[in-house]
Amino acid sequence: MENHSRDKGKATQTDNDDKDDLQSAVTLQRHLLMEAKTLDSDLDFAFQLQMQEAFSASLSVHHPSSSLDVTLSPPSDMGFDYVTLMLQDIERFEMERKDREESEEEMRRFRNDLNRSICDQNFARFIMNVPEQEWNNYGDNYERPYDGNVVEAQNEGLRVYVKGLVSEERIREMKVTVGGVGVAICDFWNNLVLELRKKLDGAEFMTGEMAGVEAVIHGLNAALSLDLKRVTLFVDDFLVYQFITGRQQPGQSKLGTKVNEVSLLQKRFTYFQPSFAAHNDMSFVFKLARDAIVSQITWPVETSNGKRLKETCMICFEDTDATQMFTVDGCFHRYCFSCMKQHVEVKLLNAMVASCPHEGCNTEVTIDSCGKFLDPKLVEIMSNRKKEASIAVSEKVYCAFPRCSALMSKSEVLQYTRTVMLVAEQSGARKCVKCHRFFCIYCKVPWHFDMTCIDYKRSNPHPAREDAMLNTLATKKRWRECIKCKHVIELAGGCYHITCRCGFEFCYTCGAEWRNKKPTCSCPIWDEPNIIHNRQRRQ
Repeated sequence: MENHSRDKGKATQTDNDDKDDLQSAVTLQRHLLMEAKTLDSDLDFAFQLQMQEAFSASLSVHHPSSSLDVTLSPPSDMGFDYVTLMLQDIERFEMERKDREESEEEMRRFRNDLNRSICDQNFARFIMNVPEQEWNNYGDNYERPYDGNVVEAQNEGLRVYVKGLVSEERIREMKVTVGGVGVAICDFWNNLVLELRKKLDGAEFMTGEMAGVEAVIHGLNAALSLDLKRVTLFVDDFLVYQFITGRQQPGQSKLGTKVNEVSLLQKRFTYFQPSFAAHNDMSFVFKLARDAIVSQITWPVETSNGKRLKETCMICFEDTDATQMFTVDGCFHRYCFSCMKQHVEVKLLNAMVASCPHEGCNTEVTIDSCGKFLDPKLVEIMSNRKKEASIAVSEKVYCAFPRCSALMSKSEVLQYTRTVMLVAEQSGARKCVKCHRFFCIYCKVPWHFDMTCIDYKRSNPHPAREDAMLNTLATKKRWRECIKCKHVIELAGGCYHITCRCGFEFCYTCGAEWRNKKPTCSCPIWDEPNIIHNRQRRQ
């Protein structure tokens, strides 16, 4: 350990000496160039002075009576100014050197923090395994202070999550293709260690797979900058996963070059394991890549409230304040509040679940996020629609109280009722999760506490007024009720073989069940006028 610390100290001292020597060389070079520029200017001025004196002498010999007014012009650059160009190169080099040193210092700080964190976690695990009796006797004596010279991260297996994206966006009237990379390095317990978001140069010539491979390169370089030797790489693009594991060879030469670069980076680790991850597990690094894209399509604008960022909505093409742009959770596509409001409202009016408007994107718009631009009543409708779509038809239960009519699943309401009634499953009583009142799941009426379902039906042989009106209308319109889910169905046209939305198949004429796509009754399967009427309606 002492030899390691001594060697590390010597290396650090050598690096500092090299930096000092480089700085001295750059300063000396700048000084010499400035002297050369000054000398060149002086020589040019002396040459012009000699030429002026010779010209004046020549005129005085040939025209002694003429008055001379020869003005000396300042020195001018008749040719290319190489000295100024070299000075600009030195300034550029000096700026790049400072940026590199700041980046290296930042990485040293990250490495130090990472090593300290791993050291603390290892010590915590050690303490957790100490027997209780030993801890009671000697617990105050346990300590393991962090030694900055100990390299903990090299012995730990860390996780590197990467995502590369290419997207067509709009900046005012111009369509652009931009790309972004997201990288997140986490420890074994998925605690974030380092995150990066970078733009992809030349994204207009990239495919999604090439952006994914570029993200892998950025992620591995970031891991190497932290002196990591054991990493597990996570990607959610199956084709990229096939490339980096060598199971599939890329067809493009440019992509092949990038894959070869990944192979070379892999060899610098003592342990490297690629892993294919689900999209849901990569949402945080996906957001980093989208943030890198968004940073390229926003521009600052001076307003009365100071400088604000503007962004172009891809639906209405209006330049909108970045704070008034809605981000769809999951895919992170962005649109203005006004367009998203109209989009979601149209979906609700058509009894559909709202998804991201981006072409080819099926990410569902979450209910909670819609509260930013929707009326609370519409948010409630959207919540009910989502819940209705998530419950199987045969599992749906509605509260029997008309003023409530809350939608629940059979398992949900049964579990909720069991908290207050142990015999709920046998009795048929259910407690509404919304209004908290009891109803009968079989009779579909408020709970009859003092009688069984049979006794209730005997004492109430006639249906409720609303049910009676529905039955009368159904009889008049020749509607048929599914015996499985009790859903009322109207035959608009076609054959009499009905498949309910719950999956139950039956005959529309008599209600008898169909089994294995065959009827169990002798009713006719179709009626020619009904078929012709349906065909005419379609035409």
